[in-house]
Parts: sequence; C-alpha cells; structure tokens
Amino acid sequence: MSEIVDRARRNEGFTLVEVLVVVLIIGILAAIAIPLFLTQASKAHDVSAKAQVRTAETAAETYSADNNGEYSGISVAVLQGIEPTLSETVPAKLVKAESTSSKQYIVESEDPSTKATFSVERNAEGSIVRKCSPEKTGGCPSGGEW
Repeated sequence: MSEIVDRARRNEGFTLVEVLVVVLIIGILAAIAIPLFLTQASKAHDVSAKAQVRTAETAAETYSADNNGEYSGISVAVLQGIEPTLSETVPAKLVKAESTSSKQYIVESEDPSTKATFSVERNAEGSIVRKCSPEKTGGCPSGGEW
C-alpha cells in the first residue's frame, strides 16, 4: 500500500512515446471502425425502403382481392388508401405502383438519403421478382436482386 502512496506523491506521468502509441492505436481503430459504421448506416436506411415495398406488395394483393383478382387501376394513391403508412416519405418513399397488365404489377420504393430503389414485380404467372439498384451498395447485393 505504501508503494502506491509513494508513487502518487511522485509527480510521474506518461512519457511522450506512451501517449503517442495510445493515440496511434486509437487512430488505427477509428480508421477501421468508421467505414464499417457508415456501411451499416446505409444498409439500415435501405431496410426501410425494403419494408415499405413489401408493405406495398401486400396492399397490391389486397387491391387484387377486392377487384376480382385483377391489378388494373393500381396506383400509389390507391395503395396509400389501402395502407396509410405508405404515405410516409421518411425514411422511404413509395415512388411507383402500376399495373403492367390485369395480372401483373410493379411497386417501387426509394430511400431518399441513398437514392437506392427497391422494387417488387409480379408477373402474369404469379411469380415475384425483387430488384434493387444500384448494385453492391447498402442493402442491394450484387446481381441486383434481394
């Protein structure tokens, strides 16, 4: 115990080399962590757009159920009437909802901060294709399908 008290009485501190080593280590850790954090942040923004386009897909299917299985007349305003949360523009905005035929539709949502778009397209056979752009950024994998 007396050694600790003696050391505290002596005005010893850290040497310049020790302080520089600590600063260097902190700098290296920051250089690694900050880019990883920024990548995760853009992925988080894109998740909102993905969730919104999935909600729009559900609203489109609801519209079809109410209209004898057809998608003719589908629009952003119609889907927003079915699901009011689609009217929100932050953190994602529904930018497209249209019928390509009576049995097909496409809905698309955009992340305003990254300008990434996510779409769900239903073809005449009933299969669903999920596309995104730009590829290899945020939540859009290479190949452009999610």
